[in-house]
Amino acid sequence: MTSDFLIFIAIGVLAQIVDGALGMAFGVLTTTSLLAVGVPPAVASAMTHVTECFTTAASGLSHLYHRNVDWRLVVRLAPAGMIGGAIGAYMLSNIDGEAIGPLVSAYLIAVGLFILYKAFQPKWPRDVRDWIVPFVGAGGGVLDAMGGGGWGPIVTSSLLGRGHDPKKVIGSTNLTEFAVTTVISATFIVALGWSELSSAVGLIIGGVLAAPLGALIVRRLPVKPLMIAVSLIIIGTAAVRFL
Repeated sequence: MTSDFLIFIAIGVLAQIVDGALGMAFGVLTTTSLLAVGVPPAVASAMTHVTECFTTAASGLSHLYHRNVDWRLVVRLAPAGMIGGAIGAYMLSNIDGEAIGPLVSAYLIAVGLFILYKAFQPKWPRDVRDWIVPFVGAGGGVLDAMGGGGWGPIVTSSLLGRGHDPKKVIGSTNLTEFAVTTVISATFIVALGWSELSSAVGLIIGGVLAAPLGALIVRRLPVKPLMIAVSLIIIGTAAVRFL
């Protein structure tokens, strides 16, 4: 095994443990870490989404089994999220990495700040009505593809602000995320080719190995300090790249 491959496995393990504990941050934490080790923005986002095809599939099936899915939300979110994700992936694949790098870093800093905000005030304060849900899905898909993460913090938080049952929101957005990330991954593969994404195997191995640990961490560690730590890591790493 090469040192880079082992690094990718470690990133997958860390990101999946955090995501299992928080229900979000796999994408943004993975992308931030890949950018920090020198992976170009488009390739970093592509690797992250290829990996998420496996992690979100397992999560979505689990939520289906436990009846945590509201199909009304899935029907509203999935088409818009898939279209938005494809648009975001295509745009990122056709923009120079050096030009988009600062914008991606700025977006990751914003997501890190949002996670930090949620640590102290977890409820989303704005009411998101039914007719806005597809637009939330489309925006979440675009930003998730462009920044390599953000579906959970943006879409899940917005739907919770509508007053839906948290279990149904988390289950529905997780199931929808599988469809969105699959479309994003397919778009990246068409635009970049699989040879650019072969290193995602390391992320997949790390994510799959760490998947059972999320529930254990939820029981053992308080969520608030973990959210604060994750947000500071994301903000700090992205800020260094931005500067």
